[in-house]
Amino acid sequence: MESIEREVAKSLLDIKAVLLSPEKPFTWASGWLSPIYCDNRRILSYPELREKICSRMAEIISMKFPDVEVIAGVATGAIAHGMLVAHILKKPFIYVRPKPKDHGTGARIEGHFTEGAKAVVVEDLISTGQSSLSATDALIKGGLQVLGMTAIFSYNFNVARRAFEVADVELYTLTNYDTLVEVALETGYIKDSDLELLKEWRFSPSTWGKTGE
Repeated sequence: MESIEREVAKSLLDIKAVLLSPEKPFTWASGWLSPIYCDNRRILSYPELREKICSRMAEIISMKFPDVEVIAGVATGAIAHGMLVAHILKKPFIYVRPKPKDHGTGARIEGHFTEGAKAVVVEDLISTGQSSLSATDALIKGGLQVLGMTAIFSYNFNVARRAFEVADVELYTLTNYDTLVEVALETGYIKDSDLELLKEWRFSPSTWGKTGE
């Protein structure tokens, strides 16, 4: 039986939610050059896959965080996924803005919750972990208990792994970069000659492709 990690990785490649282009890298908003681009919002356009992904996340939350009382999505990419997970679990849903809104109440957390409620955060992807952990910090400062986080995809950066350890936040993902590259090779999406380059990027994403500038 195919593992969840491999099954989800194949699905992301099939719907082109993940694009691999080692020879013509993408430029991220951070300025990093990258041989991979991930847009998990595409999942929302595929009903069967959307249901499968959100059901898997709900299963993880039920298993790992059985005391959860509220689901918190991270804006904007994980709002829809988080709301669907909350619907499956029949739990209240809130979401966290990247920064407080500049009008009205100036809130960063949107939705109703009870002081001290136990929350699990839903993310669409984990890169450096900074924005995800900023959301958990906002929830804690807002009076919630954060039990942990679940996400669809992680790049498996060492910097993210260390950041989650330091913040003492448990993270569970459906799939990850290493599994994705493995499946991409097996299915002919990439060539053997691409592997070394893809591995180099994963271990040094901030400097990759910029040598000699």
